[in-house]
Amino acid sequence: PLPDIVVPENQLYNRPFVECFEETPMLVAVLTYMGYGILTIFGYLRDFLRHWQIERCPIAREREEQKDFVPLYQDFENFYTRNLYMRIRDNWNRPICSVPGAKMELMQRLSHDYNWTFEYTGRIVQDVINLGSYNYLGFAENTGPCADSAAEVTMKYGVGVASTRQETGNLDRHEEMEKLVANFLGVESAMAFGMGFATNSMNIPALAGKGCLILSDELNHTSLVLGARLSGSTIRVFKHNNMQSLEKLLREAIAHGQPRTHRPWKKILILVEGIYSMEGSIVRLPEVIALKKRYKAYLYLDEAHSIGALGPRGRGVVDYFGLDTCDVDVMMGTFTKSFGAAGGYIAGKRELIEYLRSHSHSAVYATSMSPPVVEQIITSMKCIMGEDGTTKGSERIQQLAENTVYFRKRLREMGFIIYGNNDSPVVPMMLYMPAKIGAFGREMFKRNIGVVVVGFPATPIIESRARFCISAAHTKDMLDRALSAISEVGDLLQLKYSRHRIKPCLERPFDNNLYEDIDD
Repeated sequence: PLPDIVVPENQLYNRPFVECFEETPMLVAVLTYMGYGILTIFGYLRDFLRHWQIERCPIAREREEQKDFVPLYQDFENFYTRNLYMRIRDNWNRPICSVPGAKMELMQRLSHDYNWTFEYTGRIVQDVINLGSYNYLGFAENTGPCADSAAEVTMKYGVGVASTRQETGNLDRHEEMEKLVANFLGVESAMAFGMGFATNSMNIPALAGKGCLILSDELNHTSLVLGARLSGSTIRVFKHNNMQSLEKLLREAIAHGQPRTHRPWKKILILVEGIYSMEGSIVRLPEVIALKKRYKAYLYLDEAHSIGALGPRGRGVVDYFGLDTCDVDVMMGTFTKSFGAAGGYIAGKRELIEYLRSHSHSAVYATSMSPPVVEQIITSMKCIMGEDGTTKGSERIQQLAENTVYFRKRLREMGFIIYGNNDSPVVPMMLYMPAKIGAFGREMFKRNIGVVVVGFPATPIIESRARFCISAAHTKDMLDRALSAISEVGDLLQLKYSRHRIKPCLERPFDNNLYEDIDD
């Protein structure tokens, strides 16, 4: 018989673990479904009018000469794109013409055919507060030590490497970067890849295959989902951050084995993320590790959003919980967020990394990382570690933590529904209704605030949201200006859905004990 596992949470966590997912108010859910229903009805009506050429919009349909070809898109996908997405498409793909730091510059554009095409006015919108970029530690900058080092390396090595690592594309800077990453994470070895998405999608198939079982969190990123599917392994999904659901799948996997043959699984691999980029939640890593050890499974941890952004030393979610890196079998992360660069890494035991160097498609076939990008990673990582001889790295980590707590608590005080963990710099604010997705993005842009709005299919159909990403580069004045604009737009669009109010104490905004939950 399988042993029962009781996870004593108070022994596993060295700090309070507070996450909030306030339930959608029933009236809001009903109105959201009605909104999508009305949009769908009008979408079919517009398609009918286009079919009989009463409404003339040639871009909305495939060209007449293509009518005998197989359709490029599935019918509903095309319908959704034509009639729902197109109405609010102006909120996405806005061209930026500056470094995406705490403030940025955007090119103004207009559409005269309901967002089917855009034309640029030539005007640049200045000083837009950037609440959308994953610039957690503020290293996306064009001045300072990182930019200077990258420019110097560009003059010596050029921009492109024009070869793979296994041929003539392995530079001394690549070797130094990988040693630094291993040292930073506290593991034996690490290897880097030119693309964060490919780090997951190309390496999971090298680690698992037929006869293996992958247990994946239901809210895992698309790159993890794709990697799991490409591996050919059996995939089972557990409820988000739900340890009872994960343990149930582990027990069943060990008790029943593979389907039909009931042979033991060759390998059981648990896939989780550090910070979930749409929910703002943090993985319950101490409990996952306890289950992984009990049931002899392997753990693959994706720290794309958490590395640099969590923990007293910026070492990610393992550092945040004060755990041992040896308990995580595969540590994955990206350089695209906290480090202001590009690419990803996998770190762990030396045997694992040597195996991936010869078996990973991303390692064997992909072109090496660009030298200035590598230098950006090295310089920013040394800054975080304090190896540059300053305390700027630790100050940025501390500033990010303070900004995160302040921003989240102020939004809750205003009455917005905010998802996720109190310490997560990813802050989802619920919008719900389809018309409010576009309206919120446009109204915030009018007030010189750049935000990311997200809807179906990136989120469940009734859980549309705005996603703010907090940065150490944001000053308190910037955050206050943004919060004032968010509150104003929230009143205008009636977005303050929360049925709980938090009483603010203005004297010490970062003290966790000064906020009291009060029901309306």
